[in-house]
Amino acid sequence: MDNFVAPQCDQSVQIVYHDEDILLINKPSGLLSLSGKNPLNWDSVHYRLVNGQTGITAAYPEAKLPHRLDLGTSGIMIVGLNAAASKHLSKQFQARTIKKRYVAMLHGWLIDDEGQISASIAKDKLLFPRVKICETTGKTAVSEYKVLQRLTQPQRTLVQFTPITGRTHQLRIHSQFIGHPILGCDLYNNAQSEHMAARLQLHASDLYFQHPVSNEQIHMQCAGTF
Repeated sequence: MDNFVAPQCDQSVQIVYHDEDILLINKPSGLLSLSGKNPLNWDSVHYRLVNGQTGITAAYPEAKLPHRLDLGTSGIMIVGLNAAASKHLSKQFQARTIKKRYVAMLHGWLIDDEGQISASIAKDKLLFPRVKICETTGKTAVSEYKVLQRLTQPQRTLVQFTPITGRTHQLRIHSQFIGHPILGCDLYNNAQSEHMAARLQLHASDLYFQHPVSNEQIHMQCAGTF
């Protein structure tokens, strides 16, 4: 995996909200959250925030990411701008008090308008970085979904996902598990789904959290288009 080199991402990191303690940003698809071990993978959300984006955003030298999004996933991320705020946010993620929602475009039509996917997830040691569904060695993983729109030509379904747990690649493998992989996904797909979109059609749309200083309950939304 150290040989992997992420393609260049020409889209900028957009700041949705900021104050003295936090940033809320919109991550573009195709950008790493953190810089990789390979020197060619220096470009990332964290690198751009710490060093600044020329003519777009200032530098935030103490910026830390209490959570990450996959390379192909776009959408809302929260950033701590000082040690105290970052620690507070990390504790919220560890305690699972932060609620996240996503939108995704799935292959085919889902029969039910809403439902829950419960399928344990384990690392796949033979196919790193993939994970696999395994009820004996996996950790409990639960995702709720709600159909937003069913589309034709070709048949696909726009859904809202609410992950109850936060396993690696959870929404991607759960979608494949129920027979409706996310369009554009290179790891969990079927014969058609990967080639039906130029990017992974998964977007982090909503974040519910407690402000690390004011303790205010905040819901921030970041619309995405596929």
